[in-house]
Amino acid sequence: MPATVCTIRLIRTTSIYAAFDRFPSRKGAAIHIDRFARTLFDTFGSGTLFVLGGPDLPRHQIEGNAEIRRFAEPVPNFLDRALQFGAWLRQHVERMDVRIAHFRDPWSGAPLALRPHAYATVYEVNALPSIELPSLFPDLGPKTLEKIRRLELDCCAEADLIVTPSHTTASLLQRLGVDAGKIEVIPNGADLDAPAPRPEDAPERYLLYFGAAQSWQGVDTLLRAFARLADFDDLRLVLCASRDSSAWRAHARLAERLGVAGRIVWQYELDEPELARWRQHALVSVAPLTDCERNVVQGCAPLKILESMASGTAVVASDVPPVREIIEDRGNGWLVHPERPAELARALRILLDHPEKARELGARARRTIAERFTWERSTDALRRAYRKGVAAHERVEGVPVSQR
Repeated sequence: MPATVCTIRLIRTTSIYAAFDRFPSRKGAAIHIDRFARTLFDTFGSGTLFVLGGPDLPRHQIEGNAEIRRFAEPVPNFLDRALQFGAWLRQHVERMDVRIAHFRDPWSGAPLALRPHAYATVYEVNALPSIELPSLFPDLGPKTLEKIRRLELDCCAEADLIVTPSHTTASLLQRLGVDAGKIEVIPNGADLDAPAPRPEDAPERYLLYFGAAQSWQGVDTLLRAFARLADFDDLRLVLCASRDSSAWRAHARLAERLGVAGRIVWQYELDEPELARWRQHALVSVAPLTDCERNVVQGCAPLKILESMASGTAVVASDVPPVREIIEDRGNGWLVHPERPAELARALRILLDHPEKARELGARARRTIAERFTWERSTDALRRAYRKGVAAHERVEGVPVSQR
């Protein structure tokens, strides 16, 4: 179905944040979008957020100084939907007077940065579709991936500023030829939880995983490790998913085959206050990321790790480069080789046998968040980056954006 422009009158806006992601949701991307978009709009006075929606969300709404517009056309094919989103976004932008545009992906970047424009542009590179899409869509051909990589690099070349949450990702971009001088590393953040009561239906002793179910998350490794802890009769594994999906159902079938299905507690679509309660009372939070190009070469900044640390919960995570930017092994967390269920099980067993060690790791983790990874620190850095991006654009154009 062709994308159409909504006829609702636009409010006056000075900034745009565009993301080919559903918003709101419990996915880490949506949490990040909320923080960064609010920072953008507060910095420049107002803004319009362009995101994906669905039948359960309004296509247009206004909240304070933010306007939200959602693309909700039912386009089944991912790439077709991405291209239609870009065309829809361009139709809107051509009718707007904007000072700065911030985008999270090349589908948003093409209509914002790869066309004549008088505004500053910021490309937020959390992930590169050319790296992630083959895991999600194995049938994508090399020519298609080559076109996507070229689009990504064109967006990088045209953007006035690039922000990314990990040094691993920044290093990859530099190896791809992106100008290091316009890359800013701004880590994800977390809020320090206030103490909250244990969920009424929580097991007495449980391990926790929360997040998505893509192959690179390593949930299958966690299930195999949990099967090796069968001698802990009262131990449960709590899996908190952003939504039900075929991937989660596949994990449920694996749990059946491993004989651990009866020891798993499933939770779906928890809001943040409820999820915080599950985090705080877990014995250990696990982030079993796999050894794949997405995690090791591209990089990531897992909110599940940061939020667990902010809750004062011990984290056992895979030893991959972006995780080492956050966790010091045996200092404020515990690192294990990825995709090794036996090693993961041993680490969990040690912390289960020595709960005082888990509490110590959790306390150190919380201090790490307070000192290095609060959202306040991240958004302060983002405001400075915006000023840098606008200044860079003005140097190139020769005329202050505010005077055009």
